[in-house]
Amino acid sequence: MKMSCSRRDFLGAMGMAAGAYIAKPSLLSAERAPASPVAIGICPEYNRQVVDVLSTMFDQLGGLQKLVGGKTVAIKLNMTSVPKDKLNDMPNEMTHWVHPQVIGALVSLLGKAGATRVRILESAPWGSKPLEDFMMAAGWQPKDFASAATRVEFENTNFLGSGKTYSRFMVPGGGLMYAGYDLNHSYMDTDVFVSLAKLKEHRTAGVTLSMKNCFGITPCTIYSENAPVDEPSIVPNGFRGPMHSGSRVPPKSAPPLVDTTNSKDPGYRVPRITADLVSARPIHLAVIDGIYSMTGGELPNQNKSWIHKPIHPGLLIAGMNCVSTDSVATAVMGFDPMADRGTPPFETCDSTLRLAEHLGVGSRDLSRIEVLGTPIAKARYKFPPLSDLVS
Repeated sequence: MKMSCSRRDFLGAMGMAAGAYIAKPSLLSAERAPASPVAIGICPEYNRQVVDVLSTMFDQLGGLQKLVGGKTVAIKLNMTSVPKDKLNDMPNEMTHWVHPQVIGALVSLLGKAGATRVRILESAPWGSKPLEDFMMAAGWQPKDFASAATRVEFENTNFLGSGKTYSRFMVPGGGLMYAGYDLNHSYMDTDVFVSLAKLKEHRTAGVTLSMKNCFGITPCTIYSENAPVDEPSIVPNGFRGPMHSGSRVPPKSAPPLVDTTNSKDPGYRVPRITADLVSARPIHLAVIDGIYSMTGGELPNQNKSWIHKPIHPGLLIAGMNCVSTDSVATAVMGFDPMADRGTPPFETCDSTLRLAEHLGVGSRDLSRIEVLGTPIAKARYKFPPLSDLVS
């Protein structure tokens, strides 16, 4: 979806009133939200070193074997949009997608740690075609991932896929936007869920890391503009417009809307839906590819008013709590994870970190999070505020 936004419009949006603060008695307090160690590794290029750096980081976190040994592991990739959406004709994986070298390294390490099955998942934005076809259209070779471990499967989770029914995930405490979410069976039929994300900014979420990556687990058969009124069905358009705009509700078969604000503000809706999803479908391992990325948001060439530039942070980040991991990544990007709406990176949106913290998912307080490997100060690669990237 193309959006128009001038610098004046953007800065004006910064003055909007902050979204309603969460006040539900069933929600855990921020002080009780768990904190978990996060590892940072310096990795200058996409080569064999990726395996070595990730292996060291996982060892620092306590090892993968006790997490995945003898289990099924599902990996949600970040391959947002279509292969033709490029920045300066660069390969997508060098700017806004996770890189295949990181995917292959992760699959290999999961296999060596004893995972009995690895499912690679993404909501490929073109109906019901296999995920492998989407990868090949991008110039990738799915067989390279399939050979990295003993049993590797692929699933396009933008529809029912190989399952017979959708799996329902209810949000503990009742939900911020919806009471629950109906998802592809692969998000239920797994023992360990991994979010493999890219280190990026985001216009309606501030940052797009391991948590925002899960916004894409929602199938377009239920959560797109063209979804039917009553029951899920294959639709031609896979964009989740109503999730951003509130233009309509999901089919009657899905869990209901619980938010009573009737807000149409994407900066209010997207962070709440993201926090809901990671509360309902917990992430066991968050891995963030920050070797190469870009500034200016989640996708290149969205609008001529936005300035996108390729960058080279040269690092990887991993942790077993998504809020803690994303908070460290936010700090590495030069932002304060304790910031809220009106302050970078949350200039025009509520903080997903705060919302998830108050749902009890994890802590964003750096004083409670042990950083392993490379210190934040040494790894820091400052991203410019989005307000500086609007022409």
